[in-house]
Amino acid sequence: MPRHNFKNLKIWQKAMDLVDLVYLYTDDLPIDERYNLISQTNKSACSVPSNIAEGSGKRTNVHFSEFLTTSLTSSFELETQLLICQRRKYGSVQKLNECIELLKEVQKMIFSFREYILSNDNPDSE
Repeated sequence: MPRHNFKNLKIWQKAMDLVDLVYLYTDDLPIDERYNLISQTNKSACSVPSNIAEGSGKRTNVHFSEFLTTSLTSSFELETQLLICQRRKYGSVQKLNECIELLKEVQKMIFSFREYILSNDNPDSE
């Protein structure tokens, strides 16, 4: 049985909300970006909750924290892609700003949760 049920984790839930928001945003991007920026942006967004879920099944909090780190790095990749869209003036400014705002919230949550579980990695206490 996993130590953490990922579906109950607020960071996973927020990251899933982020995926939905990113997909809504990328639906409005130029069609010629379909196989480049749109695909990369959607993959990065999906990687954030996917790594949280995968890490939740690991045996120790240290192992879980490694997947949280990967999730965080995917979020930085996503942030870069959204900033590229911003520079190129792609899509809805409002949707883009909503994505960036939620992304920053998710990044803070992942960072805080990673620090929390690392400070509580005592196998005998669970």
